[in-house]
Amino acid sequence: MYAPLQNDSFLRACLRQPTDHTPVWLMRQAGRYLPEYRATRAQAGSFMGLATNTGYATEVTLQPLERYSLDAAILFSDILTIPDAMGLGLSFAMGEGPKFERAVRDEAAVAQLAVPDMNKLRYVFDAVTSIRKALNGRVPLIGFSGSPWTLACYMVEGAGSDDYRLVKTMMYSRPDLMHRILSVNADAVALYLNTQIEAGAQAVMVFDSWGGVLADGAFQEFSLAYTQRVLKQLKREHDGQRIPHIVFTKGGGLWLEEMAALEPDVLGLDWTVNLKSARARVGSRVALQGNLDPNVLFANPDQIRAEVTKTLESFGAPGPVGSNGTVDSHIFNLGHGISQHTPPESVTALVDAVHEVSRRLRQPA
Repeated sequence: MYAPLQNDSFLRACLRQPTDHTPVWLMRQAGRYLPEYRATRAQAGSFMGLATNTGYATEVTLQPLERYSLDAAILFSDILTIPDAMGLGLSFAMGEGPKFERAVRDEAAVAQLAVPDMNKLRYVFDAVTSIRKALNGRVPLIGFSGSPWTLACYMVEGAGSDDYRLVKTMMYSRPDLMHRILSVNADAVALYLNTQIEAGAQAVMVFDSWGGVLADGAFQEFSLAYTQRVLKQLKREHDGQRIPHIVFTKGGGLWLEEMAALEPDVLGLDWTVNLKSARARVGSRVALQGNLDPNVLFANPDQIRAEVTKTLESFGAPGPVGSNGTVDSHIFNLGHGISQHTPPESVTALVDAVHEVSRRLRQPA
């Protein structure tokens, strides 16, 4: 059904197999920093008009690959499609973040929650299949979802939040309600990602964007446990191909060992984590992904190259292949999503530097 993969470096790195360079992709690589994206969004009329139209979603997913030698594509969608399919009414006002018409803040609202019918998310799966075909084997396609905890934050707050007061109030005062929300979310996320895999996604990523706002102890109970519930249900193979699982918790550096114990294939790191230290802590168990500060991309090309080099040297060369055929593995990425104000030419400097410098680091001394 699909063309053979021409560049499998990202998938190989996810599975800790040797590669001749460090693969690179960027969170939010298809987005507002690209003028061609802004033009397509204007045609679509709104963010959801863009995300729910198969042709537009395919077009914007491929736009960064036309400009840059990236090693993976990531589905253009939003982390909040699941609660939208639950009937909460997702909308995006121009220049503002996502908002829900109906927040989940009491027993009655929680009792109504259920894993949504995946047919309500057919536009996502149609986009996955369309993108996979349009890629024509150029690079692999990553599918994704928000984590159960991150979805719950938006569902209870009704929008983004600075202090997470409403969701944390529920968590501490009515943990029974919070666990009910998280249980439904976890099962919905697992089904959603498995359906993306069936539609053509070659790797899947769980974005625990707000796990880092939790206290130690609360993180394990309300975020980590439900990420584990997702991972336990995820397909590890499809059509004879291994499907890597990636987990990224922004602000999660304190808990790397506990996250690695969930046995994802890849752990994403934000820019507060030292890569050398992370490799020493968990790098023989999982591949690591990250973790350049996105604001580096506002520097000049020479400074970008210098910071890319520091990041690659911090992780170091992959080292010898082990008896099981694996190496310590790194996938280059930012420590969070690319800023909408990023100059597009800065991404060229980053991607080119990752490929050139990582190849040099693999040369024998």
